[in-house]
Amino acid sequence: MSLVTPVVKKILTINVLVFFVIKIFNFDFIHLLGLRNTYSDYFRAYQLFTHLFIHSSFGHLLSNMFALLTFGSILEMTMKSRNFVIFYLTTGIGASLLYLLGSYFEYHDVYTQYITFVTDPNPELFDAYIKQFSSLYNNYYGFIYDFMHDPNNPAYIEKSVSIVKHLYSCIINIPCVGASGAIFGVLTAFAMFFPNARLSIFFLPIGVKAKYIVIFYGLYELYASMSINDNIAHFAHIGGIIIAYFFIKLYKKLKKQRI
Repeated sequence: MSLVTPVVKKILTINVLVFFVIKIFNFDFIHLLGLRNTYSDYFRAYQLFTHLFIHSSFGHLLSNMFALLTFGSILEMTMKSRNFVIFYLTTGIGASLLYLLGSYFEYHDVYTQYITFVTDPNPELFDAYIKQFSSLYNNYYGFIYDFMHDPNNPAYIEKSVSIVKHLYSCIINIPCVGASGAIFGVLTAFAMFFPNARLSIFFLPIGVKAKYIVIFYGLYELYASMSINDNIAHFAHIGGIIIAYFFIKLYKKLKKQRI
């Protein structure tokens, strides 16, 4: 009897195939299928689904698929395949929607500053905008000085607008890829069905109960979403935990009613 259940096997196969097609044929699927911020001109609704099967690196793919293999098959056997498919997609897409909601508020000030500047480009606003990028500020210090002393120079205005548009595009057009939201949902569901199951953590000599691991991950992702500036979609991870929690609560309630 295979230890890998049918739906988990299909999800795993799709993710691996897509990853190697991208790498071997150099297809730019991340640009096309990755989930964009709603402020981005590249945002498309279908990306809520397609980004679940795109991974940025082999390590990213390996960590997500390892977690899917570890917990997904047990979950599929517990819920049955049809329910697991619904759960996986609901959790993944739901996590993405919460990510978009969080990023909408996160990038609102960036968008407002951008629109304000391109509507009325001037050296004071340009200086304030560039100061957001502390690592780049010194690179533009000389230009800012010249712009301040000649604010009506058309060449300076054109250059400043071009710089701001480029920096804005770099921030707002970063695609979100990966099944992490759904995977966090799978881990949460496993902990809700088997809260006292002990899981091995490589740096600890004893197993830790699944329910405590999910609580730790949830608190860490909440902290990271507010305090750590990186390229990880922490809101999607939190979303996966939240959607999975309510999905499994409803699933258990409906199952109990049928009994």
